[in-house]
Amino acid sequence: MDTAKPQRWKRRKAARPHEILEAAMGVFAQRGFARTRMEDIARHAGVTKGTIYLYFDNKEAVFESLVRESIGSALGQVVDNVGRFEGSSRELLRFALTAIAQFMLMSDRAVLPKIVVAEAGNFPEMVRFYRTEVIDNGLALLSRVFTRGVERGEFRPLVPQHVARLCIAPLLLAAIWHTTFAQFDSESYDYDGLIETHIDVLLRGLAAEEEPSS
Repeated sequence: MDTAKPQRWKRRKAARPHEILEAAMGVFAQRGFARTRMEDIARHAGVTKGTIYLYFDNKEAVFESLVRESIGSALGQVVDNVGRFEGSSRELLRFALTAIAQFMLMSDRAVLPKIVVAEAGNFPEMVRFYRTEVIDNGLALLSRVFTRGVERGEFRPLVPQHVARLCIAPLLLAAIWHTTFAQFDSESYDYDGLIETHIDVLLRGLAAEEEPSS
């Protein structure tokens, strides 16, 4: 009995949600969230609109699944690694920021923050979702790393919420630049260099002040 065809069908069915999300990513990036229709995603994915509704209730659910599957998953991996890290807090902050920056700037998912900012006025619930799922978790992670450094005497005591926002702000700006203005750059910008410079300046500013010599 030939079972190859049913097995291929099962594999195809299991992969379909991911294929739909990949298609949605491309359409959202090209058309924006507001102008994207479910039929646009279906056409790009090579399926019927009815097929998409087997997995997602609406366009908002597609976007939320895309965020969870990409950014949420990547952030979760960083959190897990932070929890097991045994080195200095300087090394830990460098690791966390580098991992976040690489994902934000080197992945096609970099367009997601741009979409959220662009559609904030028309889709406040989407913004609320992104704030809860991504921003709040990211800020909590960075606050945790900074607080660890203060407790160990590696960082000078500052307001953790301020430090967390200072950590992420240049990366958000770089992501928006990369997805909006980079097309007009006369030459490719060195984002790796930006990340290294940002981390170097940040760590110098956070370093615990040395006790004055007697």
